[in-house]
Amino acid sequence: MPRPRICRRVGFRPGVTYYKPAGIRMAELEESILRVEELEAVRLKDLEGMEQEEAAKKMGISQPTFHRLLLSSRRKIADALVNGKAIRVEGGSYRFAGCGRRRGWGASSLRQSNIRR
Repeated sequence: MPRPRICRRVGFRPGVTYYKPAGIRMAELEESILRVEELEAVRLKDLEGMEQEEAAKKMGISQPTFHRLLLSSRRKIADALVNGKAIRVEGGSYRFAGCGRRRGWGASSLRQSNIRR
């Protein structure tokens, strides 16, 4: 049996959870799924400008784990931009900083309100 994944601390709730290329219909799009903790890694490193060690501590994970999250998220974002895919932010193993534990978003909570079809 694999070891259970440790919940990562996330410091924000994304207001938008779906991004798509303009001019392409939803039915024709492939999607890249970006987990919430992967988005948090990109936010801390690339937007906030934190060093990896500091960002890893903020998320409650090791620096090598943070590095793997960052690589995974950047690869997914690059794939979506280069190949014209939509990006959906959902799921993962995380909890909001200062809050109770939460594993992923339910299909009815954010997905329905932020996606236009």
